Amino acid sequence: MEQELEYAATIYHTITEFFVNYSFQIAGALIILAIGIWVAARVSTAVFNLCQRHNLDVTLSQFIANVIRLLTIAMVAIIALNKLGISVTPLVAAIGAVSLGAGLALQGLLSNYGAGLNIVLTRPFVVGDTISVQGVTGLVKEVRLGYTLLTNEDEVEIIIPNKHIVGEIIHNSRADTLLELHIGIAYHCDPVAAVRSLENAITQVAGINTQRAPQIGIDEFADSSINLQVRVWIPTSHFHEVRFRANHAIHSALREAGIDIPFPQREVTLLPVSEGPKEN
Repeated sequence: MEQELEYAATIYHTITEFFVNYSFQIAGALIILAIGIWVAARVSTAVFNLCQRHNLDVTLSQFIANVIRLLTIAMVAIIALNKLGISVTPLVAAIGAVSLGAGLALQGLLSNYGAGLNIVLTRPFVVGDTISVQGVTGLVKEVRLGYTLLTNEDEVEIIIPNKHIVGEIIHNSRADTLLELHIGIAYHCDPVAAVRSLENAITQVAGINTQRAPQIGIDEFADSSINLQVRVWIPTSHFHEVRFRANHAIHSALREAGIDIPFPQREVTLLPVSEGPKEN
């Protein structure tokens, strides 16, 4: 019991002596660290606002602001450690050794971050663009260092690791998606009148991008119809909604113009059965 009391007294004395000798250094280091974190947040916000005033991409602006915030906090942490009398050189060496081992263990994760950095710097697409990659199409909602987040009209979120984007073929149609519609008209109808009716109808559909002129014309001459094609650009966030309106407008326009939409027909001819030679 006496040994335990002596051991506890020794620990108490050591702790008390430590705080008496280093209390001002600890308090100063904590104050420096708190002020540094506050300053880093303010500087990061100021840099982000400056980038936005110069019309930089949101993703690139956030990346620059975050890098500056982390660098500022790292510099303040070094100053705080020096205030405590801790040498930073052995710590840096230890961090380097740990980073090497972590890099070997987290190659897949680091490749995602490296690809994300490539996307942020080269900007093959930005937030609000419609991209198609790896068989997936969606509206870019967010670009992180580790992954890219896509969404669609149904508000389904699609997460793609960045290593599956860099080096692949990317289709970027900005904020819109191309809609292609095929309509067949009868051969006895005037295709010029049909195209004119479709042009008038399509331009009245709400939601279609009017800055990109619709393309309407004869696509092919099929067996029982002249196939027309309509190509228009629609906002990805309302793709199916506008597509339904466009189909309704096309059907109404052709009906009002008296243009027939044929359906497949097949003629069956019954041949008489020939009689064989009569037996004697």
